[in-house]
Amino acid sequence: MDVPCTSIEEVRQRIDSIDREVVALLAKRGDLVTQAAAFKKTTADVRAPNRVEQVIAKVRAMASETGASPEVVEQVYRAMIAAFIDEELKTHAALAGQVEMARPL
Repeated sequence: MDVPCTSIEEVRQRIDSIDREVVALLAKRGDLVTQAAAFKKTTADVRAPNRVEQVIAKVRAMASETGASPEVVEQVYRAMIAAFIDEELKTHAALAGQVEMARPL
């Protein structure tokens, strides 16, 4: 367990440190999402609502195991997944355009 903070400044410093780690992990996740777009044939495959619900169930369970709020974790993940789906749709569309351009007329 972490040692309790002794000031608001220390709380903020620790939060800033965690934010740096979270952003680095989001960058890694985003790279994998971009890679995934190449394996998906349709926009429905990108949206993958069943997969979204699997991820939500998984992270809610992880939240319960670690003492985090399952509701907060779910809200954060739903927002994050929606943003990544938007990015993946753009990548998927660009890749689809490249495939069509590469086909002979």
